Formats: sequence, C-alpha cells, structure tokens
Amino acid sequence: MAEEETNVRVDAWIWSVRLTKTRALAAAACRGGHVRVNGDRVKPATSVRPGDEVRLREAGRERIVVVSRLVRKRVGATVAAECFVDNSPPPPPREESVLVGLRDRGAGRPTKRDRRDLERLYGRPGAAAARSEGRGEARAEGRGEARGDERGEARAEARGQARGQGRPERKPGGGRSER
Repeated sequence: MAEEETNVRVDAWIWSVRLTKTRALAAAACRGGHVRVNGDRVKPATSVRPGDEVRLREAGRERIVVVSRLVRKRVGATVAAECFVDNSPPPPPREESVLVGLRDRGAGRPTKRDRRDLERLYGRPGAAAARSEGRGEARAEGRGEARGDERGEARAEARGQARGQGRPERKPGGGRSER
C-alpha cells in the first residue's frame, strides 16, 4: 500500500486517484481553471488535505469528490476508490445525449448520399422535397423547356427543334458532304 503523505500537489492527487488519464492533463485542467478546491480555483502545485472538496470539470461533466486519503503515486482502481468520496451527480443517460453525424477522420468530402443522410438526421428541409418531385421534370425545369420559358424556346429553336417539331431531318447519304 502507498505510504500516507502529508503534502500532495492537487494535480498529482487527481492523477493518482485516476480522475484524469495523465498527470499532464491534470496540470492542464488546473491551469485552465477546471479544478477547484473548496470553491477556489487552484494552480497545479496547490496542496490538498483530507477533507478538502475537489471539483473537476472534464469532458462536459463535473466530478465532485471529497479527499479521504492522500496518495502521491498512481494506484490501482480499487485503492483509488478508497481515497475519495464521490459526490458527483450521475452522468446523463446515453439515450438523452444529442445525436451527432460523425464522420471518420480523413474520410474526405461527404458523398451525396452522406449529405442527404445528414440532412434527414438534422431534419433540414429540402432533403425530402427534392426526392418527392419527379426527376425528369426537375431536369427539364432546370433547362426552362418544360415551363414554356422564352429562353428555353430560344434554345430549342437554336438547335432547330422548335416546339412541335422533332429532330431536324437528315440529309440523304448519312450526313456526309458530297464531293
């Protein structure tokens, strides 16, 4: 077992009782103001004593623990649980957490299917409406021909396909020029 200590740094104690994964993260939390001892923000070198209340805000959750035993070296999980009394509120259930469309790192730009799935997940308008319309109509409307738009008619005439006319007639001989 670890020998009882009288003077332990708060960052070392937070790390040794497994509230943070590394001592560097514990020190960074202290410097960032995420650690409070008895209601005061503390520096990493601040000493803790048995009976002190330590509040650690990490990963969107606040841990509230009361120091019951001081240890300087990192200890196992069962011994660490004996070193403090946990008064933290329970973590929120996983069902209540917000769904977020996560993509793998380095996956690149989302495909059309991925984008539509994300729009459906977030409930954005436009994803379902685009699919409900006829695909052929949408394409023709984009060119202005199906609406009877003047620009669409002008384009059709330029191609020699005015409304009511089909393709322009082919010349005899398969379109080859005569020499």
